[in-house]
Amino acid sequence: MLIVTGAAGFIASNLTRKLLERGHRDLLLVDHPLTATSAVNFAGIPAFRFLEHGALLEGLAQGKFTDVEGIFHLGACSDTTERNWDYLTSNNIEYTRRLWEWCAEHSVPLIYASSAATYGDGKQGFDDELLPERLTPLNLYGKSKNDFDAWVLRHLKSGGSAPRGWAGLKFFNVYGPHESHKGRMASMVWHSYHQIASKGEVALFKSTEPDMADGGQRRDFVYVGDCVDHMIWLWEHPEVCGIFNSGTGQARSFRELVEATFRALGKEPKIRYIEMPLDLRGAYQSFTQATMQKLKTAGYPGRPTSLEDGVNQYVAWLKAHYPTLDR
Repeated sequence: MLIVTGAAGFIASNLTRKLLERGHRDLLLVDHPLTATSAVNFAGIPAFRFLEHGALLEGLAQGKFTDVEGIFHLGACSDTTERNWDYLTSNNIEYTRRLWEWCAEHSVPLIYASSAATYGDGKQGFDDELLPERLTPLNLYGKSKNDFDAWVLRHLKSGGSAPRGWAGLKFFNVYGPHESHKGRMASMVWHSYHQIASKGEVALFKSTEPDMADGGQRRDFVYVGDCVDHMIWLWEHPEVCGIFNSGTGQARSFRELVEATFRALGKEPKIRYIEMPLDLRGAYQSFTQATMQKLKTAGYPGRPTSLEDGVNQYVAWLKAHYPTLDR
């Protein structure tokens, strides 16, 4: 049995589909109580077992699950504007620590979600060899992820036990199918598709950097299928342990991303620039670019999906699932 937490979420629902495609039928999907919005991501998935977020730890402690081959822990509060530190500590640190301890005790591989938000403004670079103590995240979400990474490394350095295989993935700007429930936090491809459909144009934030053009903010945009492949490969290779970036290794601008979306729809780009919301200023990454050498050196054989190919695939999916928006 494989356990996937945050299973109704974006990356986890794509992971679930890929595991099923590869023949892994015994899945325990874990999340908060489903809503009409989150349940949409289970559409098309064959019969499965579902368990609520809080019941998983209780079930593991009571020995209800004895045939676990791996845990993919993607459940967390991922809102970068969340300001309740106690909530983030409980959800993003303590919960993950308890899963780690259970996996260590039962010799079960654990793959968990860290975040590229741990890198903060990027002045230290985006190298996954950087120790957490050198990083200063720009928001409490990023801090919670960085704090857990730091706990892992301290725990291991002091001789603490570890799962049979473990890896933390620092996901960069992920885009792709099954992210509609994320609302404001959905990718710019999602928002662009809807804005093009409703207004014929796309609004991008003006630059807050004096030496950067509007729309010139650059991120490492990674197609969700690549992130899924990273996780599955690491689970299949428990001898490879560590904290790894999950990106492409190439930064592209938001303007390029939006232009690719227009092209995928066969339309001429039309972009309007707007002021950045006050709650994002000072906590906004204008540049991210994953260093992917560590994963490659470990033996990962895959090549990243290009921005253009990823956007084309995603827009094709959007057109199939939201055909009334394709004008």
